[in-house]
Amino acid sequence: MKNVTDSFVLLGYWPAAGSFGLNTDIFATNPINLSVVLGVLIVFGKGVLSDLLDNRKQRILSTIRNSEELREGTIEQLEKARIHLGKVETEADEYRVNGYSEIEQAKLTLINSTSKNLEQLETAKNQTIQFEQQRAINQVRQRVFQQALQAALGTLNSCLNSELHLRTISANIGMLRAMKDKKTD
Repeated sequence: MKNVTDSFVLLGYWPAAGSFGLNTDIFATNPINLSVVLGVLIVFGKGVLSDLLDNRKQRILSTIRNSEELREGTIEQLEKARIHLGKVETEADEYRVNGYSEIEQAKLTLINSTSKNLEQLETAKNQTIQFEQQRAINQVRQRVFQQALQAALGTLNSCLNSELHLRTISANIGMLRAMKDKKTD
């Protein structure tokens, strides 16, 4: 690497052979080289650079137009969505109000039917109690009657002898015949 650097340094010490030479003074040659390069770039690169900038400008403008169109479409969709939301909220309020009234109506219907059922149950309970009381009274009457009948039979059997018994039967038969004769007349 040192040999390559030395060869450039030695070029600066060669005597100029005619009118062509290599100037290695950076400060003296740099503005000239830069002006030549810039001149070549401006002349030949102007069209390319202009085309690149025009293409870039067109892409930016088309992107802006697309963005504006998308923005307008999005704004329209947003307005439609807001209108739809308002309709849905109105319908939800109607359903809510109707639902509450239906719930109240169902509640009243349930209360009324429950009240009627309770009244019917109360009536059935009272009827059952009355029936059971009447049945108990009838059972007590039957027992009292049976006991009284058994006591009367026991008294009659102990008091009656066979002769008195035959007379009572004959008297009863006579009464039955008299009743039968009255019916046939």
